Amino acid sequence: MIRPRRLEALDDSPDAVRRRTPVRRLWYAAYGSNMHLDRLTAYLAGGRPAGGLRSYPGCRDPRGPARTAAVMLPGLLYFATTSEVWTGGRAFYDPDAAPDRGARPELPSRAYLLTLSQFSDIAAQEMYREPGEDLDLTEAVTRGRARTGPGRYETLVCAGALDGYPVLTFTAPWSSQDITMNAPSAAYLRHIAAGIVASHGWSARRAAAYLAGCPGADGHWTATEIAALLTAPS
Repeated sequence: MIRPRRLEALDDSPDAVRRRTPVRRLWYAAYGSNMHLDRLTAYLAGGRPAGGLRSYPGCRDPRGPARTAAVMLPGLLYFATTSEVWTGGRAFYDPDAAPDRGARPELPSRAYLLTLSQFSDIAAQEMYREPGEDLDLTEAVTRGRARTGPGRYETLVCAGALDGYPVLTFTAPWSSQDITMNAPSAAYLRHIAAGIVASHGWSARRAAAYLAGCPGADGHWTATEIAALLTAPS
């Protein structure tokens, strides 16, 4: 098992804010299918991910991540809405999820060290838009959160810092309590489970048990069924 990196709290002093803005390089914390590097590569270099129904143009900068790291994000993973790429529910991150039995939930994530343009182009492609315009991350890295639009992946969350770079991801503007859950598809779960195994070193059974307990998958998928996806043909 790989020991996840601990995120540093953001220093909100004026000097610290000036040092980290404008953002030119950052960690993108992927918690859904982008945890699987093969799937992320379809966003970076262009192409269609295995099992997906959509092809992507790729980023202006198609290079792979400069570095990767296993991290744990405080919050909850859940599945809702309907994906045009995978046909089932999409993965979303609720950073404000209530504690479960007194403990704050957390979810495994794979952080990729990217340029601002790469992160911006990935976010655009998540919304089925053409890449090409850099996001302004100032509000997100100074206040911890920012809405760039009303869409399902247009709320930016800055969970902390790692090696001096901000750790950002994107999610929906709503709470997990405010939306109807929807079970994810097999192809989608396969990418997420494979990404967890590769980045955190979890066993297939452990990754499957975790995903089977997430809202939206819970009650629709068993750990045994999800684990079997990792050995089934794509």
